[in-house]
Amino acid sequence: MVKTLVQRNLLVPLFVGSPLYSMYLRALGAKIGKGVTIFSRYVPVCTDLLTVGEGTVICKDTYFTTYRAQDGVIRTGPVAIGSHAYVGEMSVIDIETRIGDDAQFGHASSLHAGQAVPNGESWHGVPAVPADVRYRRVEPRACGSFRRAFFVVRQALTVLFLGAPLMLGLLGLAVNFLPNLSPAMGLGSAEMDFTNPVFYGKALVVSFILYFGLRLTGFLIVSLLPRLLNLALKPGEVYRLYTLRYTAHRVIRALANVRFFKTLLGDSSAIVHYLRAIGCRVSKEEQTGSNFGLEEKYENPFLFEAGAGTMVADGLSVLNAEYTNTSFRLSRVRVGARNFLGNHVVYPAGARTGDNCLLATKVLVPLDGPVREGVGLLGSPSFEIPRSVERDSQFDHPKTPEEFRRKLAAKNRHNAVSMLLYAGSHWLFFYGLLLLTWASDVYYPHLGAPLFALDTVLFLSYGILFFIALERITVLIQPLRPVSCSIYDRRFWRQERFWKAAATATIMRSLDGTPFKTAVWRMQGIKVGKRLFDDGAGIIEKTLVRMGDDVTLNVGSVIQCHSQEDGGFKMDRIDIGSRCTVGVGALVHYGVTMGEGSTLAPDSFLMKGTEVPDHEHWGGNPAHEIRAVRRQPAGKS
Repeated sequence: MVKTLVQRNLLVPLFVGSPLYSMYLRALGAKIGKGVTIFSRYVPVCTDLLTVGEGTVICKDTYFTTYRAQDGVIRTGPVAIGSHAYVGEMSVIDIETRIGDDAQFGHASSLHAGQAVPNGESWHGVPAVPADVRYRRVEPRACGSFRRAFFVVRQALTVLFLGAPLMLGLLGLAVNFLPNLSPAMGLGSAEMDFTNPVFYGKALVVSFILYFGLRLTGFLIVSLLPRLLNLALKPGEVYRLYTLRYTAHRVIRALANVRFFKTLLGDSSAIVHYLRAIGCRVSKEEQTGSNFGLEEKYENPFLFEAGAGTMVADGLSVLNAEYTNTSFRLSRVRVGARNFLGNHVVYPAGARTGDNCLLATKVLVPLDGPVREGVGLLGSPSFEIPRSVERDSQFDHPKTPEEFRRKLAAKNRHNAVSMLLYAGSHWLFFYGLLLLTWASDVYYPHLGAPLFALDTVLFLSYGILFFIALERITVLIQPLRPVSCSIYDRRFWRQERFWKAAATATIMRSLDGTPFKTAVWRMQGIKVGKRLFDDGAGIIEKTLVRMGDDVTLNVGSVIQCHSQEDGGFKMDRIDIGSRCTVGVGALVHYGVTMGEGSTLAPDSFLMKGTEVPDHEHWGGNPAHEIRAVRRQPAGKS
């Protein structure tokens, strides 16, 4: 209950990167120092156990939850972050940990229970180890209390005089104006008669016009407005936070990361053109039909470049904005030609990689040493591996330019149908929402205020059941099976279609940590035992996953039954035994078996085909058997 109230606050997206975040955490009982800046949208829950010293920066997508689930039990513990510390992006800070004053904690890293980063030191890795790398690379600027207060006032006025009227205006448009489109289009009366079948046909036409009109308007906004705002920003300049330039940067970042268009166009040739439309400099040469997946995040898309022939899996986060608690700087980021980037990779400005590299899933991209070329990088901290292996060259790839063009054209046609199906399914979902909205307006005079509570349940239930049905229908038409094939094989194209149908995790988040999540997983095809506790895991290929009794899945954990490497695709089952625990932010890859009672530590990467024996504790990236770190008081270094 506490977690839901704290994290589902509708204003949390507004708090990110704002002084409001610190005020919110203080109001919840956290000890937050002066001038703290937090960019992570993952709000800690046991806030009375959180201490953050003055002047500290916590970057986006970092987990510092102050609790974890293990063996079916919620364990809480202190998290202490000192003054003027830096915490990198996509990191995990477990309970009973401490980061000292002026310390730096790297990207894609984690502190396991009992670890402490001494004052002034730099650590990175999973679990973290000392490192001679500087992650705080921007000079601070003067940014006083008045500037912060004025920014908060400006945010509040924006919500009050722009956000709220806009939302109420859209609701009024749906309730009052849209029904009157029927007579204007020659469809007859505007009366909302739910007993008349003709009414549903008229509503379908109206919803089509509104839905695709809004999507077209959205595309124009995300492709044009950021270009205008970007004129105020220059790479290499250090700007103060909480200025108009900072506001412009926040708007660019928000619009560049709108999910719908990336999900619609991702895993197809069209995604390259969309990314170019929003400002990315991605090469149109060596088009593979799968150059980018469904999910990429950019701080500033105008400063990102990818070389010819590069392929990127889901979860890339381009870190081309660097922060202190008072300033930020934009930098150009270039991913070299003929690279392959695996899932959940943070790619920072200044990365020491060049052409023809393979960056494995969850790898810590190096900021030191020579520029790596023609190699693979795996792990956190990363180490070199071969760029490719013999077995990956045995797929049935096109062997001649003519065959490649023919198969790419066939893939494009298949992807075009997938995009139409995705857009059509979301239009039908919108049609249902519109009918429910109109029904609420019709029956409000009869039911009064209790209708708002009923609407909350109805809208949530409708969304969950609709997308469960959509995914199940997709799997019923083409069941998921273990496979190993080229990306130019029709079996892979069908998998791409499935990913679009399964890309609906947001609405399911409302059930995290509740018994209802288990019921939803079963409805989606997972073989789940008794007493599953799922605090927010991501599971894609549900019908290929089996879990025993008393399994615990922590927030941010991922159960992924597939992998794409260059032009090859592999998918296999995952078996998680009874009484297993998967830690915060950990990733379990395809073909894995976790024995009964085994544990995977936070932020770990359990690689493909691994078999974890019963009752063993594994961790790291890549994961291996480890012994629990001897715990120290989190308040001492």
